[in-house]
Amino acid sequence: MSEACSQDLIDFAATLADAARPVIRRHFRTPVAIDRKSDNTPVTIADRDAEAAMRALIAENYPDHGIIGEEFGQVEGKADLTWVLDPIDGTKSFVSGKPIFGTLIALVRGGRPILGIIDQPIIDERWIGAEGRATLFNGNEISTRPCGALEDAMANSTSPDLFTGADVAKFATLTGSVWHMQYGGDCYAYAMLATGFLDLVVEADLKPYDFCALAPIVSGAGGLITDWRGQPLTVESDGHVAAVGDPALMPGVLKILNG
Repeated sequence: MSEACSQDLIDFAATLADAARPVIRRHFRTPVAIDRKSDNTPVTIADRDAEAAMRALIAENYPDHGIIGEEFGQVEGKADLTWVLDPIDGTKSFVSGKPIFGTLIALVRGGRPILGIIDQPIIDERWIGAEGRATLFNGNEISTRPCGALEDAMANSTSPDLFTGADVAKFATLTGSVWHMQYGGDCYAYAMLATGFLDLVVEADLKPYDFCALAPIVSGAGGLITDWRGQPLTVESDGHVAAVGDPALMPGVLKILNG
């Protein structure tokens, strides 16, 4: 395993998740003020304070590392390592009192994700994926489940509203090709795929802080996650994401998504 994915860095990523947890728990199911960003998505003090807590730890422990965060933007680092943070992926679920959101923490090297955490602070669930290692759920190795045919697949997407233009028809074809389609969950859907309860997640219009942490988790559980062209995800990816638990599903998925 490369030095960039050392146990020290994995442990530090867990420390970041630990720092975000009490902030998020303190505000969950309280009458927290909800602000609207320029794209009309919600943000709360929990989002901002949780990211601030993680940024402070990175600045203290790894001052040469870069940071990309949803709430406070990008800090260029001197090293080839960048932390990618989404303090609450699924803020709409958070403000609705639903514990199906997650804190996303990724470490990327040269723009490629090598470490990822999905942390659900309310029900005490944590997935950790690192390059060259099996994905862990609360300390135990997990794996995706076999499903080689689209007509047998349980699929998920956060919302059909993610898809616009030509993507609408492609997504409609895909939903008509699977056994069952579900909506909602944001990062939690990818966690369920990695744990063997979903077979396919397809989304569009995601940002690096939405997907970088997911890649090592899905891959380390035996799944496959790419963009719609079948290319590995990097911070430069266009936000079109497809994840499958059984890699045998991916050719059929990409054939549909590429028209």
